[in-house]
Amino acid sequence: MRKSPQAACVAVFLALTGCGYHTLGSSSHLPPNVRTLSIPVFATKTEAYHTEALVTNAVIREFASRTKLRVTPSTSGDYDAVLRGNILQQTITPLTYNTGTQQSSSFLITIVASVTLTGQDGRVLYENKNYVFRQQYQSTTNLPTFLDESPAAEERLSREFARALVSDVLESL
Repeated sequence: MRKSPQAACVAVFLALTGCGYHTLGSSSHLPPNVRTLSIPVFATKTEAYHTEALVTNAVIREFASRTKLRVTPSTSGDYDAVLRGNILQQTITPLTYNTGTQQSSSFLITIVASVTLTGQDGRVLYENKNYVFRQQYQSTTNLPTFLDESPAAEERLSREFARALVSDVLESL
């Protein structure tokens, strides 16, 4: 028995539609009345400089690029839901130690955050009080060519944090 190319195409189409492939914004499990999302600057309980702004901007960009929602950093005005974050902890831990220079040559940045998405009516749509993310970076030990890699590592960490958070919010509601 020979299968036609059309039957094969239909089978592939049916398989793909059942495997989680979707168009922009179609996978959202947000309530249909949520069209505008407010994401104010994340609060922070750390002494790290500027991390809350990096994380907030990354989350705003990720929601804007992956959904059809109108995303705003403002909490004043008209919005259907608000995503609030609080950076609870940020640590930098040495991973490797160079005995020749007696300096650490790689580090691990860890951020722990609490995130809550609330509808305009006050109903909690999503919550994770212990969101943990890590990013490793290398340090230059040669002082004439020294380049502080931690800002780039924090940028990467912010983007990864945003990707995972937006995926969780859109797909786990």
